[in-house]
Amino acid sequence: MRDGHRLESGGGTVLAAWERFVRGEDQVPGVRPEVAISWHRCREQYRVDPHLTHAPVAVAEVDHTPEHDVVFAELGFRAASVAHEVGNLGGVVTVTDATGRILAEWGDQATLARATDANLAPWYCWSESAAGTNGMGTALEAHGPVVVRAAEHWCQAFHSWVCAGVAVRDVVTKEPLAALNISCWRSQLPSSVGGWLANAVTRTQCTLRRRARNSGAELVAAFTEARARSGAALAAMDTAGKVVIADETAGVLMGVPAATPALDPTVRWKPGLPELIEAVRYTCGQAARRPEWVGTTRVFTHLAEEPTSISLRPVFSAGHLIGTLVLFGAADGAPLPKADGTAHARPRPSRVVATRDNRMVLLRLPEVSFAESEGNDVWLATDQGRLRAASPGLDKFEGELADAGFLRVHRRYVVNLSRVREVERGVKGGLSLVMDDRTNTMVPVSRRNVPAVRRALDI
Repeated sequence: MRDGHRLESGGGTVLAAWERFVRGEDQVPGVRPEVAISWHRCREQYRVDPHLTHAPVAVAEVDHTPEHDVVFAELGFRAASVAHEVGNLGGVVTVTDATGRILAEWGDQATLARATDANLAPWYCWSESAAGTNGMGTALEAHGPVVVRAAEHWCQAFHSWVCAGVAVRDVVTKEPLAALNISCWRSQLPSSVGGWLANAVTRTQCTLRRRARNSGAELVAAFTEARARSGAALAAMDTAGKVVIADETAGVLMGVPAATPALDPTVRWKPGLPELIEAVRYTCGQAARRPEWVGTTRVFTHLAEEPTSISLRPVFSAGHLIGTLVLFGAADGAPLPKADGTAHARPRPSRVVATRDNRMVLLRLPEVSFAESEGNDVWLATDQGRLRAASPGLDKFEGELADAGFLRVHRRYVVNLSRVREVERGVKGGLSLVMDDRTNTMVPVSRRNVPAVRRALDI
């Protein structure tokens, strides 16, 4: 087993680092940042036992959408087509759903039999929260292909495996739909594995992009038809709560571009209105069971001091739910339940994970002044200087810290409200925030976020 470690993990360096990290140390020199970050999730967030000997039975039930079915069929075809080649190398190919549950497996019969000992088999769960760092589970947490070698696995029982995985993500929401993975026992992965995984994902994403274009066009058509019948401010939103198209009034209320959808219907806008997004998702859940269901509730919008009534009407295409029409100022339909703050309660994070060179940096929340997006990267202004956040995407950063005193004030900025030192008023009601950092950085507030900032700071 030790020989297997040396083959794939740079001698005993990673194993020694793993042993120290399991004992509670944080410094893991010689370990790749993406692996160190995964270990941190496994130890601090998921609390996975590093001495777990096999993956647990999958218990989560997932409502599979048509997009999921398309992905599973496409990945199954891709995996089956290379099963013989992978089998000749002593490997196995697996396809999982978004929860890490293995749906199907192909490959070398001897390796499949050995994999059964660790429950590397259909209907067992290999998410990070269930089985620690591994190709499938870590790919579902990351953006891009993931390779996990020997002692890089969080669970010691899996240290003789080497695996490479990649997640297929929804082209609109960017949420994972499935994962494709190749695993080998005590041997190196073939050099072609990276290219093959990337090609399989690219082909699958093309299919998803085509479906997203079609559903976007259907929502635009439903919007146009509803606008001709009603004078209410109107928007069409997809099942994830993103805006496909809105009229001018609705665009102002939601803080998104108005009237014209993007040239690419897969490009959509996230309104800075958590209550509205939650209402749309609730509507989709109800409509999936009762297609005729229509709901109503009241939400706070931009530039309004009082909540606005909205009516939510699901939109179907060929029998499949594709989104919701939102009518502002209308109040017809079944009342949505009022949020009591407990339905989706989750532990408040106490730290933010960043990277510096080849190290993982654990930051207390008060150490972070603000976050700034550059493409898909998120950069943190901290008391230790400018660091890159471990997780990509400002939307994800915002979602994780929204209940911890962080607020989205601009499409590129999320600020720690406790680190706002001064508020500078600009022309026409504009605002800028002077942060309590080394250089008193001035962060702009976009016009649509001014009301939310005023409410948060009580100004």
